[in-house]
Amino acid sequence: MDETVLRAMQQWPNVPAVYGWLTLDRRGNWLIKSRSGGFERVTNATMIEFIGRNYAHDDSGRWYFQNGPQQVFVSLEYTPWIYRLNDTATGLLSHADVAPKEYRGLFLDDTGALLLQTEQGVGVFLDRDLSAILARVTGPNGENADALLDSAARGDEMRCRLFERALALVPVRAADVPSRFRFMQHPTPPAGQPDC
Repeated sequence: MDETVLRAMQQWPNVPAVYGWLTLDRRGNWLIKSRSGGFERVTNATMIEFIGRNYAHDDSGRWYFQNGPQQVFVSLEYTPWIYRLNDTATGLLSHADVAPKEYRGLFLDDTGALLLQTEQGVGVFLDRDLSAILARVTGPNGENADALLDSAARGDEMRCRLFERALALVPVRAADVPSRFRFMQHPTPPAGQPDC
């Protein structure tokens, strides 16, 4: 987190949290509640970087943006991270422009989405990069991604490689992803506390 944020947290430790104002969509966009009550995409690059640097989770699996002394809890369209190819297509970046260091597992959900678990957390791959990412997935005997995905869709766990890193490809139900990876998609305030 930014040093200014850490100082603000110490100076004003009891600022109420905010719920229902910030969403992360499946494409890695931040959406903020507008005056009309709908949501609009955050497009200011400085603000996007600030949110990304100060994005974290608590012990309950609620993801939030630490805005100075205030936690702004994030509603997740699917997963807390969105992964995409880096600019040179030689590795991956999260929606917060952080390169994951550890690839811990690939997961194919029952809707056909591909997820990656890293040290940052679980994330779905950005849809526009999916075919390029699948071109980099191979089986232990050189199988292409189609053969591996077919087996995973039938419920089989497979071994594979992504960017030359060995990992398992595991089937998972989309509805089970939040509980399996211990995150809350739509945090709500404790009983009796306002949304702010």
